[in-house]
Amino acid sequence: MGVRRTVPVKLDVDSDGAALLEDTVDTFLWCAQYVTDHAFEGEYVTTSKTTLDDETYDEVREATDGFNGGLVQAARNKAAEACKSVVARWKNGKKASKPHFTSPHVVYDHRTATLHDDHVGLATTDGRIEADYVLPDKASDTPHADYLFSDEYETTGSELHYSNGNWMLHIHCKTDVEPDTSKQATTENRTVLGVDLGVNNLAVASTGTFWTGNEFNHWRREYEKRRGDLQEHGTRWAHENIQSVGRKEEGRFTMTLHRISNELVAEARDHGCSVIAFEELTNIRDRTGASWGHKWAFTRLYEYAEYKAVEYGIDVAQVDPENTSRRCSHCGFTHPDNRESESFACLKCGYLNHADYDAAKNIGLRYLRRNQTGDDGGAPLGVRLNSGTLNVNGEYESPASTEARTGVHAESHLFTGG
Repeated sequence: MGVRRTVPVKLDVDSDGAALLEDTVDTFLWCAQYVTDHAFEGEYVTTSKTTLDDETYDEVREATDGFNGGLVQAARNKAAEACKSVVARWKNGKKASKPHFTSPHVVYDHRTATLHDDHVGLATTDGRIEADYVLPDKASDTPHADYLFSDEYETTGSELHYSNGNWMLHIHCKTDVEPDTSKQATTENRTVLGVDLGVNNLAVASTGTFWTGNEFNHWRREYEKRRGDLQEHGTRWAHENIQSVGRKEEGRFTMTLHRISNELVAEARDHGCSVIAFEELTNIRDRTGASWGHKWAFTRLYEYAEYKAVEYGIDVAQVDPENTSRRCSHCGFTHPDNRESESFACLKCGYLNHADYDAAKNIGLRYLRRNQTGDDGGAPLGVRLNSGTLNVNGEYESPASTEARTGVHAESHLFTGG
């Protein structure tokens, strides 16, 4: 059985190297978009990597003045996978549109990146550059020591990302273990943390921890008022100040979302979770009545949690949110009248709790059901609650220890479930 981990490594890049990497990112994303646009030109979406390679490789290389062939193929693969995902959603009756690549990243393999003990060589639009790793002490208890510096793991590839002013290389590591002897594969990190997103509560975890939206909503209204007052003046000075207000707003909200994402990842780590499951963000404004600002915040929160969780070997995923707010996580009965505002009361079994908390558990359960047939031997066993877990059938399982944290919203003692 293969155990895979991803280790993020900060790179020390000088100004000339940064300029080359920025150009490489732009070219890589252009290549992926070109292939995707071509895939959508016909009556049917083309998803075959071989076909897309035959039909676009020469054109892309010519248009990019001979961009590295390995990176062209990596961009093609990225496009093909995105197209396959769209087609799969269509087959399941879900809405999906043509992918657009905007997140700054480049996919590397052993042909295009040479990984050394303390630095990496990366192919760019103009030859290769070398960048030193910014690493913690090898003796420290970090993923770098556990995987990157371990003789038991081999590197299988990497992705370059640009985030918050830093160049980060996400290095993929893999090792083969026997299923019956690997303690990690059988006992470690085998639960999923479900997360519901909303307006009144920005995030609610299946462990019963709430991140309120009060501060976010207060400042959103305050900044909207400031912009409205300035727009009434209609002067150049007012226009410049509107832009300044926008920068302050984004800065404040970005700090808040970083804090929440840090706490979400910490929540997953504290409870030994291998996965953080969010609801899909598509059409979330229609489902929750959120503003465009909330939609932006949900997207950023997911992205921040995704790249921060990588450091600890935690996956971040999205699941179909259909009926997660109407379904009883205790008995499975689904009905629109189960939920009224923030209160959940099951019409069938009488289960009572906060509606967002019930939805968080259902999101975790949906991830379990979607992945229970996986053959990697490491599928999560349950949805993590404040105390104990829910298995794939929604049945409560008590923790091994009688000691449990007191959550924000504990389960009612009238029920046996979590």
